[in-house]
Amino acid sequence: MDEARLRELIPEVIGVLGRRGADFASAEDAVQDALVKAIATWPRDPPRDAKGWLVTVSWRKYLDLCRSEHARHGREVAVDLEPPQGPVTEVDDTLRLYFLCAHPSLTPSSAVALTLRAVGGLTTRQIAEAYLVPEPTMAQRISRAKRRVAEVSLDRPGDLPTVLRVLYLIYNEGHSGEVDLATEAVRATRQLASAADDPEVAGLLALMLVHHARRAARTDSAGRLVPLAEQDRSRWDTALIAEGVQVLQAALARDRLGEYQAQAAIAALHADARRFEETDWVQIVEWYDELVALTGSAVARLNRSVAVGEADGAPAGLAALTEVDPSLPRHTAASAYLHEKAGRLAEAADLYVAAARAASNLAERDHLTRQAARLRQGGVVDGST
Repeated sequence: MDEARLRELIPEVIGVLGRRGADFASAEDAVQDALVKAIATWPRDPPRDAKGWLVTVSWRKYLDLCRSEHARHGREVAVDLEPPQGPVTEVDDTLRLYFLCAHPSLTPSSAVALTLRAVGGLTTRQIAEAYLVPEPTMAQRISRAKRRVAEVSLDRPGDLPTVLRVLYLIYNEGHSGEVDLATEAVRATRQLASAADDPEVAGLLALMLVHHARRAARTDSAGRLVPLAEQDRSRWDTALIAEGVQVLQAALARDRLGEYQAQAAIAALHADARRFEETDWVQIVEWYDELVALTGSAVARLNRSVAVGEADGAPAGLAALTEVDPSLPRHTAASAYLHEKAGRLAEAADLYVAAARAASNLAERDHLTRQAARLRQGGVVDGST
């Protein structure tokens, strides 16, 4: 059974139920129940029409929910027992459902959870495990989100930038568990790109593809972080990089530059270098200039200062770093790297220790601690943190 294809059908099936009069929360619950049945029965008895099967079973589940609800209130059910016969109407509600799940009224964490459940087809348990929270906590979060968007029509225009931010969060902040959220984010963004003709959607997809291509080289066999300069580039997925570059080039050709296209261009330049020393840092700085102009992002300014240090030398990078808010996460780590590059090893070691104390996750803290220890033991290596 192709579970990826099964999940791709979810927005379409929820949309069909919505057009038949089901509210979003009930439709989503019914489709989840149908998915459980599909996973149990399809391997031994696959349907000829997967979408039609899901619509039929979901609609019956919805009717059962309605009967139960009405029975509890002593009312009769006034709904048709079966949907109209014939093929399912080919109307793609994928984009509208993305808009609904990433509605601006939701908090980012709620939008992420609702997107993973309604669009991604993940169970509440899988989402809770991925984000390291108890299942009841995640269930409450999803329930609140569904109640908040209950009155929002699928026909109401949505906010594409909000959808992109939610997918970006899923890719960057998801923890590993039973389900690989980074892979799910790529899949969901592919699906969005097929429904939304927008260069920024393509830019985000390109960014994810190029980053995803380098995943295998980012950690060693012990699970420790490997800096970009030290990564084994033979482990990068060149086919995925080529696809990302192709998607990016098509987006840039439309001459509607956005932040995700600029980030993807920077990632593509890193991926294009056969060795770290061959990286085109001058172009990367130019793309960071574009990104800062587009967003004013402090994180972009921080990353730009490191790129300036590579392109124009450590003193120039440190000068650029003075223009960045020192309270920003990873500011101290960037300063440590630039100080080391400038040959100020004692200061760099102290800064690595301070950066390790402020690190937000264990892998990063371990890496920075090892960097400090290496300098204090008198070792010298080339590379970027």
